[in-house]
This record gives sequence, C-alpha cells and structure tokens, in this order.
Amino acid sequence: MAGLIKRIGIFGGTFDPPHLGHLILAEESVDQLRLDRLYWVLTSEPPHKRTKSLTPIEIRFLLVKAAIRNNKSFLFSRADMDRPGPHFTLDTVKIFKQQNPSAEIFYLIGGDSLHDFPNWYHPLALLDNLTGLGVMRRPGDKVNLDQLEKVLPGIANKLIFIDAPLMEIASNEIRKRICFKKPYRYYLPDSVYKIIEKNNYYSINLPEE
Repeated sequence: MAGLIKRIGIFGGTFDPPHLGHLILAEESVDQLRLDRLYWVLTSEPPHKRTKSLTPIEIRFLLVKAAIRNNKSFLFSRADMDRPGPHFTLDTVKIFKQQNPSAEIFYLIGGDSLHDFPNWYHPLALLDNLTGLGVMRRPGDKVNLDQLEKVLPGIANKLIFIDAPLMEIASNEIRKRICFKKPYRYYLPDSVYKIIEKNNYYSINLPEE
C-alpha cells in the first residue's frame, strides 16, 4: 500500500500540547496540497529549543495520538523519537525520502518560521530534498520573497502558501492557562482535554518559554 502514496506531508513540532490551531492547519494542508497522508512528527529535542524545558515526550506522544486518531489522513511518525537528537529537519526529511522514494514530499511551517528559514540547518539542501514548502501565513504577515531568493536561490519556486482561518492559539499560552487555573477547554480537541484533566498535566510546573 505504501507504494500508492504519491504526496506526503510532514508536520513537525513539539506539540506541547497539540491544539485546535494545529489541527486546522493540518486539515487545510491535506486539502490544499492534495496530500495522501500527513505525518505528525513529534520532535523530542529540537535544536532551537535545546535550552527550554519540554513536557516529557511520552506525555506529548499520548496527546498527539489522541488528537489525530479520528482522521484517516493523519498518521503519527516516530522518525525523530527513535533516534538521538538534536533533530534537524533535513535529517527527518531524508528519512521520509528513503522510506518513500517515489513520493512527493512537502514540509509544513508557519510564516514566522519562513522568516528564519535561512538560519535553519543546511536550508538549501533541505529545499533540494522537498517538493514543496507549505507555509501558513498570518494576515498582514509580509514576506520579502526577493530577499529570500537572494539568500536561498530557488526557494520561491518551492513555496506554497496555505490559506486557513486565523487561530490565535499557542501552546505556551495554553500551558499558562492550565497552570494558572484559567479557562482552556475549547482551545483543545476534547480527547486531549480529557487526558490533561484526568492526569493533571501542566497544572504544577509551567514549562519554560
């Protein structure tokens, strides 16, 4: 069956916790990029967050699995969980290419990440290994494509902007709300909310920003 999959999306993140904004972006990406599958890749040790305290990966794994379990287009990947860090996107994408040599591969990022993309680990090599870079931009977010093209020749041809409703939801804000006993239920899928409530996650120690 794997050989029938032609278009693969990769959605990487710490997902601490996964929220409705993540799910909306993921669903819109499947639709607009015409993806056969979207893999959620839980990163245990992202290079840009190595000095920050993250919720144990076993807990985040449980929450992501609960968040995506009812969508047949979403799959969970242990590509970063089962290898030592730090986990660079280029290495993750190469794993997917090795496992799916005939597939077109798209990586999803936010508009804020696009601004910083030239500072990623070997960004040109990453672009060479991708069919496209799916970018969700916030309204009013301006991207200087000419400047990006000067730094990373060819990036303009790889960019695919994804239209999605603006969702001002961030995982760090949800963690704060839980810790300080503020309302947070409707920021999360019900399955994730129930697990957090049952196990009292995030209510004692607030992970660092």
